Amino acid sequence: MNQPVELSLEQQFNIRSFATQVQHMSHEQAQDFLVRLYEQMVVREATYKELLKHQWGLDPGSTMA
Repeated sequence: MNQPVELSLEQQFNIRSFATQVQHMSHEQAQDFLVRLYEQMVVREATYKELLKHQWGLDPGSTMA
């Protein structure tokens, strides 16, 4: 797991495209965008945790089939 993840050409292109879009934002737009992006990351992480807890049978309401 110490090896860096290699991104596909499409992912690399998307990152480059994103960087270009951010460069054209005002400072205020970039700050607002960054806060919304972080919020989405937190929600995604919480969703993954809940899905894993359910899948592994760790949540109180789950039943192992």
